[in-house]
Amino acid sequence: MVAPVVPLHLYRTLSVKQPFDINRVVDRIREAVRPFPKAAMFALAEEGYISPFEQLIACLLSIRTYDETSLVVARHLFTRARTPAEMVALTPSQIETLIRGSTYADQKAGQIWAIANRIMSDYNGVLPCDASVLLSFTGVGPKCTNLALGIACGQPCISVDIHVHRVTNRWGYVETRTPEKTLTALEKTLPRDYWIEINQLLVPFGKHICTGKSPHCSTCPVVDMCQQVGVSEHR
Repeated sequence: MVAPVVPLHLYRTLSVKQPFDINRVVDRIREAVRPFPKAAMFALAEEGYISPFEQLIACLLSIRTYDETSLVVARHLFTRARTPAEMVALTPSQIETLIRGSTYADQKAGQIWAIANRIMSDYNGVLPCDASVLLSFTGVGPKCTNLALGIACGQPCISVDIHVHRVTNRWGYVETRTPEKTLTALEKTLPRDYWIEINQLLVPFGKHICTGKSPHCSTCPVVDMCQQVGVSEHR
């Protein structure tokens, strides 16, 4: 039986919810996030930084760093080195200077140099599209691995950051306590066609609409289907 169509504004005052339809949710969120800046890795890809190495390094730089900063830092680093061969020609100290705006720049500089050096010695200077290889690098976890594989390699991978974790749990689409468990749950429930795109959509959606504190439920395009799990106050 099809649920009755009720104007969105009524759902903001009534507890009635439509059945959750991920296809409708994705369509609405695509439109809702158009005015906002793109998620950092996808923005860099549109600028031509599309190799697995560039995507992996840019994601590493973004860890615990705001996108607005990590984008500037990544672009600055790539003016000097865009390939493993160019990167390993720098010293860790030089890399640290180039990425100074990123959080933990000294630690990341050493990790970046080590990644480039190993790619040169073990993979003839070309980072393979292989999850086990990416995950073997110090400092690289599932989020960056899956972003690089999804964006640069076109492999269907779900990258779960804090926004994807929070929003999908708030919807009631999954029920998990950690990003790692959210990844596992989404791999079971999310249609494969959305595996790469979910991060692209939910990063700006989570930053500007479905925010961590006091989300903008009054203007949310999917409030009629969202269970608003854990939301005690909203705008």
